[in-house]
Amino acid sequence: MDRPSILTRLESEPESIERDLMKLVLTIIELIRQLMEKQALRRLDGGDLGDDQVEALGLGLKRLEQAMDELKERYALTATDLELDLGPLGSLLRDDWLGEAAQTGEITMADVDDLSGPG
Repeated sequence: MDRPSILTRLESEPESIERDLMKLVLTIIELIRQLMEKQALRRLDGGDLGDDQVEALGLGLKRLEQAMDELKERYALTATDLELDLGPLGSLLRDDWLGEAAQTGEITMADVDDLSGPG
């Protein structure tokens, strides 16, 4: 039995390709958003942020979350759809993944700073 080539499958399902690509992009954005949020909380707890910075950061994170919600709705995706199974490590976006990675040294705050840019 001949299996269709990947090119044939790609050409025959453009809506699926677009949705799957958006799913991957939103997963990456959500991971970065979570990293930025955790970094912001650490900086807030450490007293590194002024009132204006706290307000701007909170507003930026809220807007990003709203944009994510709109895109998930547009592409009929849920938060569960954005979960990537990492096998024995569990899910990429589960809440405690970042904390565990930081505790074990797999990710450092410098890594988070690099993702969040200057600030």
